[in-house]
Amino acid sequence: MSHFLAFISASLIIFGTLPATHSSEKRPNIIFFLIDDLGWSDLGCYGSKYHLTPNIDKLAAGGIRFSQAYSASPVCSPTRSAVMTGKNPARLGITDWIGASQKFRVLVTPKNTKALPQNELTFAESLNKSGYATAYFGKWHLGADDKDHPSSQGFEYHRGVNRAGSPGSYYYPFKRNKNSSSTNVPDFDSVDKDSYLTDLLAEEASKFIEKKKDVPFLLMLSHYSVHTPIQARKNDSNRYKDRMKDIGLSSKISIKKEKYGNTRMTQNNPDYAAMVESVDRSVGKVLDKLEELKIKDNTLVIFTSDNGGLSTLQNGRRPGPTSCLPLRAGKGWLYEGGIRVPAILAWPGVIGEGITIDVPIISMDFYPTILTVAGIKLDPSQHRDGLDLNSIFRDKELPSRALFWHYPHYHGSGNRPSSAIRKGNYKLIRWHEDGSEEMFDIAKDISETADIAKDEPAKRKELAKDLSRWIESSGSRMPKKNPER
Repeated sequence: MSHFLAFISASLIIFGTLPATHSSEKRPNIIFFLIDDLGWSDLGCYGSKYHLTPNIDKLAAGGIRFSQAYSASPVCSPTRSAVMTGKNPARLGITDWIGASQKFRVLVTPKNTKALPQNELTFAESLNKSGYATAYFGKWHLGADDKDHPSSQGFEYHRGVNRAGSPGSYYYPFKRNKNSSSTNVPDFDSVDKDSYLTDLLAEEASKFIEKKKDVPFLLMLSHYSVHTPIQARKNDSNRYKDRMKDIGLSSKISIKKEKYGNTRMTQNNPDYAAMVESVDRSVGKVLDKLEELKIKDNTLVIFTSDNGGLSTLQNGRRPGPTSCLPLRAGKGWLYEGGIRVPAILAWPGVIGEGITIDVPIISMDFYPTILTVAGIKLDPSQHRDGLDLNSIFRDKELPSRALFWHYPHYHGSGNRPSSAIRKGNYKLIRWHEDGSEEMFDIAKDISETADIAKDEPAKRKELAKDLSRWIESSGSRMPKKNPER
């Protein structure tokens, strides 16, 4: 707590008066790194002993590392919609990744909205209207049509945005095949044939910073990495094969049964490790550009992931590429491995250095936080589910709240339709096929190994009631019984 109090004293004045200084001082630049499928334990600063992430670790050492940050969903599109709007994905009807096939088994799952609704006011639109230059690079996955791309949601410029959720390839020409495909990454036909997509997107982002250095800007660098296909630069992958030997790490893959799936228990994939390092390299490139242009001190940097790491896949499939230990399961699940993610905020001289905050936060919180930093008045009807993180800096805490998740779909990870609530240290997961519920004390059991639902029936009843109320009030679309089963 002493570190936290030191942080408060260093930052209280700045954050407490941001709107007042809006007219007299240059507004801060905002850079948002949104990484795809990066697990909570994939970074050195979050405990990885195998992956090398010096630039991200340095970013965390120079700012705030949130130990209990959550994505709004265990899959990408819902979380991305929550980041852009400040609303829980259930309110938007985006509860699965856009383009997912509807799998009907015991239940018929609800129809998923095909794109981020045009009538939603994104934080990019608000910043752009107030004078910010805005740009988006990389994965979007909030609509496949041209009318649904970043240019329709507040971004003046975008590059490398395809129509799907993964790239055709990380290697030139960034296509799965010669024929047109939704996964083909556009805009880079004329680049060097040795280009690697993650590096290339960082180069494009750096060019934008150079061009807009004299005006306030919003830059979103949304990497396709570390989503499949697992493709790394050969030299990087070879270095991690050598590193395994150097640190005495076995190449044997350990698997643990997880209901209808299998979870990888070993973080020892050299190709995946090399992809994580490529993300780190891109962060370093962008931060170096800020240093070079001497605008680092006037730039808020946000770094996070859209969901947990891909550690769990349904029975009969290959092992996932990473491990989320000590968290249970991974992408696609409402266990901690699927929704707890890394999150870092840094702003030199403003929000303190080397701070770890244990207060739970969630994807929707970035919306009001960014608008406050930019000096823009908040509209509570828009960011209905996000809390302004500046209140941490001002009041030393966030208002008490419960966090909710709704994933009424089947997933290739083996997960079944489910919803969840976290309230205090307690977390309850409801399985919609049979209505069963599990409850865990996250503070005592981060790995969710001990179901205490029967041990604390009053607490279970309380959380179950709160979850049911939220499902109804949010308009969450529910799965229904399959008449053919």
